[in-house]
Amino acid sequence: MAGNDWLNSYLEAILDVGPGLDDAKSSLLLRERGRFSPTRYFVQEVIGFDETDLYRSWVRASSTRSPQERNTRLENMCWRIWNLARQKKQLESETALRVNKRRLERERGRREATADMSEDLSEGEKGDPLSDLSAHGGVGDFNRSRLPRISSADAMETWANSQKGKKLYIVLISIHGLIRGENMELGRDSDTGGQVKYVVELARALGSMPGVYRVDLLTRQVSAPDVDWSYGEPTEMLSPRDTDDFGDDTGESSGSYIVRIPFGPRDKYIPKELLWPYIPEFVDGALNHIIQMSKSLGEQIGSGHAVWPVAIHGHYADAGDSAALLSGALNVPMLFTGHSLGRDKLEQLLKQGRLSKDEINTTYKIMRRIEAEELALDGSEIVITSTRQEIEEQWRLYDGFDPVLERKLRARIRRNVSCYGRFMPRMATIPPGMEFHHIVPHDGDIEGEPEGNLDHPAPQDPPIWSEIMRFFTNPRKPMILALARPDPKKNITTLVKAFGECRPLQELANLTLIMGNRDGIDEMSSTNASVLLSVLKLIDKYDLYGQVAYPKHHKQYDVPDIYRLAAKTKGVFINPAFIEPFGLTLIEAAAHGLPIVATKNGGPVDIHRVLDNGLLVDPHDQQSIADALLKLVSNKQLWAKCRQNGLKNIHLFSWPEHCKTYLSKIATCKPRHPQWQRSEDGGESSESDSPGDSLRDLQDLSLNLKFSLDGEKSEGSGNDNSLNSDGNAADRGAKLENAVLSWSKGISKDTRRGGATEKSDQNPNAGKFPPLRRRKHLFVIAVDCDTTSSLLETIKAIFESAGKDRAESTVGFILSTSLTISEIQSFLISGGLSPIDFDAYICNSGSDLYYPSLNPGDRPFVVDLYYHSHIEYRWGGEGLRKTLVRWADSITDKKGDNDEQIVSPAEQLSTDYCYAFKVRKPGMIHLSFIVLCRLPL
Repeated sequence: MAGNDWLNSYLEAILDVGPGLDDAKSSLLLRERGRFSPTRYFVQEVIGFDETDLYRSWVRASSTRSPQERNTRLENMCWRIWNLARQKKQLESETALRVNKRRLERERGRREATADMSEDLSEGEKGDPLSDLSAHGGVGDFNRSRLPRISSADAMETWANSQKGKKLYIVLISIHGLIRGENMELGRDSDTGGQVKYVVELARALGSMPGVYRVDLLTRQVSAPDVDWSYGEPTEMLSPRDTDDFGDDTGESSGSYIVRIPFGPRDKYIPKELLWPYIPEFVDGALNHIIQMSKSLGEQIGSGHAVWPVAIHGHYADAGDSAALLSGALNVPMLFTGHSLGRDKLEQLLKQGRLSKDEINTTYKIMRRIEAEELALDGSEIVITSTRQEIEEQWRLYDGFDPVLERKLRARIRRNVSCYGRFMPRMATIPPGMEFHHIVPHDGDIEGEPEGNLDHPAPQDPPIWSEIMRFFTNPRKPMILALARPDPKKNITTLVKAFGECRPLQELANLTLIMGNRDGIDEMSSTNASVLLSVLKLIDKYDLYGQVAYPKHHKQYDVPDIYRLAAKTKGVFINPAFIEPFGLTLIEAAAHGLPIVATKNGGPVDIHRVLDNGLLVDPHDQQSIADALLKLVSNKQLWAKCRQNGLKNIHLFSWPEHCKTYLSKIATCKPRHPQWQRSEDGGESSESDSPGDSLRDLQDLSLNLKFSLDGEKSEGSGNDNSLNSDGNAADRGAKLENAVLSWSKGISKDTRRGGATEKSDQNPNAGKFPPLRRRKHLFVIAVDCDTTSSLLETIKAIFESAGKDRAESTVGFILSTSLTISEIQSFLISGGLSPIDFDAYICNSGSDLYYPSLNPGDRPFVVDLYYHSHIEYRWGGEGLRKTLVRWADSITDKKGDNDEQIVSPAEQLSTDYCYAFKVRKPGMIHLSFIVLCRLPL
C-alpha cells in the first residue's frame, strides 16, 4: 500500500517473529516479562487498543503460506489499523473534553465548599508565588508561595478609592497592661508586651485607613502613684505615623483614640489575673461611652441617627469576656483575638511539671480565663489569629471550636444547607503589620570602621548602646540578642545554658538579654523574679561575666537602636520561647537586617516561610539552640544570605495590608445595630436611650430573671428622682414585696415555675406602648397551674396584693405562660379580665411576645416581631423538629399485640419556635406534654 510501507514492514517483522505470537494466550496486552514483544509494543504504543480481533487476524496471516493471500490480509489489517487510529484520536478528544468538564465541575464544587476556608487566608495568601526568592532552606520556596504579599501601590490606591464614602466606627478593647500611644512600657505585666504594642498600632493604622471615621481603643484608667500620670488621662488621641496615609475623613471626632474607662481600685495598678471581678464595672463604663459616642457621631455624620460600631474587637480573654457582653447588649458583631490562650498555656505549664493544676489556677486564674475564652468563642463572628498553627493546634482544644466541623459548617452555610443550629466563628489568619518607612537598616561593616568605635562610642551614638556595651569585655564580637520578659515560657534560662556550655560560641559572640524594665528584683512578681535570679545564677555558674549584658531599663524608642547595634556587630536575634503565638519581634529584627533563630513551635514557622532569614530550633533542645547560633555567627556567607532575604522579603508585612484584610473581614459580617431605642411616636420623652445603667449582674448572654425588688431602685430607668417623688414609695415597695412573698408561699404547691421582675425601661417597645414607660416595677407572673381556674385565682391574688400601687399605675404585670395567644384571649374573657390588665404576654413557653393593642377595636394584641428576629438568631429549629419527630416515633409500647406510639407531635400547640408533644400514657414518662422551645440568648 502506498504510504504504508513502514507499516507493512513492521507487520512483516511481527509475523516473522512467530513464536512470540504463540506465547500469547488471551490478549496481546498480557505482560511479557524478560524479553521484548513487538506485538504488545505495537498494540499498546502504536494502536493503543486491546483489539482481540486484530490478534486473530495476525494469527491467520502468519499461518497463511500463499504470498498473495498473505499480502491481501496485511492490506486489510493496515486499513483496520488506520481506522482504529482515527477512532482512537476521536475518542481521545472526547475523553479529554469529559475529563476537563469533570475537573471544572469538581473545582467549582470545591471552591463553593471551601470558600469560607479560603477566607481564612489573607489576600496575598491565595497564590502569589514568590518565584524570585531563593532560599537555603529548600522546601521554603514552595511554602512561601502561599503567604501574603503586599499589593502594589496602584492596587492599594484602587482599593482606597472604593472605600471612600464609608464612615465606620470601630471599637477595640484591651483591658490589662499600661497602654499609651508613645513610650509604651512593655513587659510591665506578663502576656502584655506584644499585645499592647499590637493593639495601639492596630488602632493607629485603622484610624488612617479610608472609610474608617473613628477607632476607639478602650482600656483601664490607672491613676496610681507608681505609674506615669498619662495613664490616668481619660482620652488620648493617636496621631498617624505617616501624614500621607489614606485616611481623609476629618471631623470633630474622627481619628484613633485611647479611651480609658475607670473601674476597679483607682489608686493602684492591678495585674491581669486580678482584674476578673471588675469586668462588669468596665462593661458598664464602656457601654455608656459607646452609646454617647454613637449619638455624637450621629449628629456629626449620621444625619441625626446614631452611628453604632461596625464591630467590637476584644483582645485577650478578659477583653473577650467584656466584648461578648457588649456585643450582646448592643447587638453588633464581635471579633476576638486571643493573643495567648489559656488551654494551651495550661498544657505547657503542666508539661513543665513545676506546678500542679490547682497551683496553676491559683497563680494564673487559668480556669476563669478559659471560661472567658469559651464565652468569647460563642459570641464572636470572626476570630482573628496570626498563624494557622494557632487555629489547628490551640483553638482546637476548646469546646466551642473544632477545625473539621467548622469547615463543614462553612460549606453548608455557603450552600444554604441547614446547620441544625450549630455555630462556630469563622477563623481568619491575618499576620500583624509593621511600620517600615522609618527603619533604615545599618549597611556598614564593623570591620571597616575605625578601631575602637564600639569600645568608645561616639557622642552621637544612642545612649542605650553604651548602656549595653559596658557589660562586655570585647564589645566588637557579634551580639546574640534576645528581647523578652523574664517569663518561664520565654525559655531564657535554656538560652543562657546553651551559651554557657558552648565554648566556641562564647569565643565568637556576646549575649544580650533585654528582659523588660525593673527597679529591684524584690519589687518584681515572684515568677519574673525567679526567672531573673536563675539567669544571674547561670551567669555566675558558667563565669559569663563580660560576655552577657542584662540592662535594667530601656525605653520603647530604644528598641530600634538595640536592633541596629546587634546588626552592626553582625549579630543574630533569637526567640527561644517554648511556644510563640506569633513573634512580632522576629519581624522587627528582620526589618533591621538581623538573621533569626526561632522556636519551631507557633508563629515563627509561618514567619520563616515568608522571610527565610534564619533557622528554626526545638526550644527544648539546648544543643540545637547552640548549634544554630554558632552556625550563623561563624558562617559569614550564611549570615549575609539570611540578612539579604529578610530585608528583601520584609515588605510582605505592613499595616496597610493588614488593615485592608481586616476591614474586608468585617465587611463579611451582617450589619447589626441596637433595636431597643425608643420610637419617636410614643408618648413621653426620656432622658436616656440606654438599655440600662448596670450590667453588674449579667454573667452570661441568657436572660437572668430573679424575684427581687431590692437594691436597684436608684439604677432602673435613668431618672433617679422619679423613684423618690413619693416619700413612702420605698415603704410601699417593701410592703408589696412582703405581701406577694407571703401569698406565694401558700400557693407554691400549685405552681410549676416562679416569676421575676426587672426594670421596665429595658423594654424595646416602650416607645410604642406608653404604659410600660410609666412603671417603676414589673411583676412577671409565670405560674402555669393544672386548671385555668387555679391560674385565675393566682392572678387575682397578685392583683389584690398590689393594691394601691396597681391603682396608681406604678406597678405593671406581665403574664408568662405556655398557653397560646388565642387560649390567653379565651382565658381573659372567661375570667372577666381585660387585655390591658397586663403590659405584655409571653406565651407559647416563651417563644412569642405580645402587647395589648392601643386600639383594641381592631385587634386586642400586637406581636413583637423583633422578639422573633432575636430568637431566630442561630436557631436550627427545622433540624431539631425532625430529630424530635424521629425520637417520638421510636417510643412505642411493645407490651400489647400491636406497637402503640406513646409520644406524638401536638401540631395544634406547636409554633415556629415551640414544639409540643402529647404523651398518650403519662405514667410511663411522667409528663402529659413535652414542650421544647427557643428562648432568647
